[in-house]
Amino acid sequence: MKNLLYKMVEHKSLSRDESHQVLLNIADGRYNDAQLSAFMTVYLMRSITLDELLGFRDAILERRNPVDFGDVKAIDIVGTGGDGKNTFNISTASCFVVAGTGRKVVKHGNYGASSISGASNVLEQHGVKFTADMNRLDRSLSDSGVCYLHAPFFSPALKSVGPVRKALGVRTFFNMLGPLVNPFMPRYQLLGVYNLKLLRLYSYIAQHEGIDCTVVHSLDGYDEISLTSPFKVCSTGEEILLKPEDLGFETVEQNSLSGGETVEEAAAIFDRVLAGNATKAQTDCVVANSAFAIRTLEPGISIENAIKEARESIESGAALGSFRKFVELNS
Repeated sequence: MKNLLYKMVEHKSLSRDESHQVLLNIADGRYNDAQLSAFMTVYLMRSITLDELLGFRDAILERRNPVDFGDVKAIDIVGTGGDGKNTFNISTASCFVVAGTGRKVVKHGNYGASSISGASNVLEQHGVKFTADMNRLDRSLSDSGVCYLHAPFFSPALKSVGPVRKALGVRTFFNMLGPLVNPFMPRYQLLGVYNLKLLRLYSYIAQHEGIDCTVVHSLDGYDEISLTSPFKVCSTGEEILLKPEDLGFETVEQNSLSGGETVEEAAAIFDRVLAGNATKAQTDCVVANSAFAIRTLEPGISIENAIKEARESIESGAALGSFRKFVELNS
């Protein structure tokens, strides 16, 4: 590790093989917390390279506990996190909205490291108990439309760095890795990123790996379609810039998407969204992200009709029904 740190401090990047090996060493617990902290902090000072990101991804997928749902058509809806915005759980809420339309979601997530409430936090707050049991996971996907893969149960490297990430409290390259290492390896993905460079990097990886991925980024720094500013959408190599008004939404204030100061506050907002009694800004944000997830799964659907489906999922109670069934099956 010492030699690698010297190399990186000198602004040199790691090869794909070097990145692969260092992640295997992390998974095997070969570094102490101080070494891990130093290594992760480097990526706050410079951008990750494609070879580094792919090497890290190779190692995590090599050591993962694989998940097999056969040929089920399912999407992962996920953000990198690390945008510093402390929003409520927009991606997680969108999973149940999409499931409420009759589609399937296999979400890979974790506790919040640089935010108050990650996906695992908000689900655990509702009494969800995470599992790696395939029978339970399969039933959850079949009966509620959503299966949740708690990252530490499936990726040893993600488990081993959890305490250090939480202690650092800032984004690390593990934020960038999370969306790339879903152990199910779904063919479809809606992915939010916190800057334009990552949008193009992930889009390139998705095309290279044959993933039908829509990558989104709001220009004021959100790793999702926040409706607080114009936003970029990149899919199958096409990158477009949209304003909320282009899709019939209003531009909203950043503070309207806050997740609050505690997991309990974030969970309460999450509940109100699915119950259909959240603020217009909160609901519209979830509807917008859900619509692009629907369109990723079904490219033939217009974005206007996808928005209509997402809104109907909430207003009809289908999204809330999916969530209640999910909690029942996973508690």
